[in-house]
Amino acid sequence: MAALAALFFALAPAAHADEMPANWTKPTKPYRVVGNIYYVGTEGISSWLITSSAGHVLLDGGPNAETGKLVERNITALGFQLADVKILINTHAHYDHAGGLAQLKADTGAKLWISRGDAPAMAAGHHIGDNIYGPTPMPAAKPDRSFGDQTKLKLGEIAMVSHLTPGHTIGCTSWTTAVVEKGRPLNVTFPCSLSVAGNVLVGNKTHRTIVVDYRASFAKLRAIPTDVMLPAHEEQGNLLAKRQKQLRGDPNAFVDPGELARFVDASEAAFNKELARQQAAGGAR
Repeated sequence: MAALAALFFALAPAAHADEMPANWTKPTKPYRVVGNIYYVGTEGISSWLITSSAGHVLLDGGPNAETGKLVERNITALGFQLADVKILINTHAHYDHAGGLAQLKADTGAKLWISRGDAPAMAAGHHIGDNIYGPTPMPAAKPDRSFGDQTKLKLGEIAMVSHLTPGHTIGCTSWTTAVVEKGRPLNVTFPCSLSVAGNVLVGNKTHRTIVVDYRASFAKLRAIPTDVMLPAHEEQGNLLAKRQKQLRGDPNAFVDPGELARFVDASEAAFNKELARQQAAGGAR
């Protein structure tokens, strides 16, 4: 139960940038995870680089312009060129994952792909949807392309698919791809966050279908075959511990076919608890 509580509260967006956890902006050494996927984020907030001979895709950009620059340094530290980042994608339009995208877009010249549900928030520079933390502003960035469910992203050897999993935000997007690690094919899922994180679940005027959306997203993610789960927050997948296992020589440090289901189960339990609390309170914020 303590771990579940930590999952719920740690992922609530801070009301102001100066309240964010220290590890959200703490530098960490980048590394290859599996196949052509690299971790290039901060210690606490994930950014994922997916590489190909035709250019690269970057998923999520951290909380602000400074972490966007940190992500850039991590990319170049791995030996890749910023100009080869051709497409920027996002799990969801909260500042802690989208706040660095404007800086990254300006510095790389990459095209920004945002789901249709989250495109207005990205363009406006703040979260959209009734939330006790308010709009949580972020640097605005104009999407070059908005998309829907099951959109295919192709770039060189990269083949990714979008899975709309709304709830956490209106346009929350999980991504899947397939890689080969030492001759072994692996299905990789980048799940969008599933926590309530301050969302109003009873009487949400901006996101009226929020409860139905959460429940559909839990079911959708459970149905996705996943060997490797790569989440948006370090603690969602114990990434630091897995990296240490990898450094000790474990070739399967990030491989866990049951992890996504456990993540969904924990998230759904926390959601049900918070929904019951809000219902008992009569929807009062």
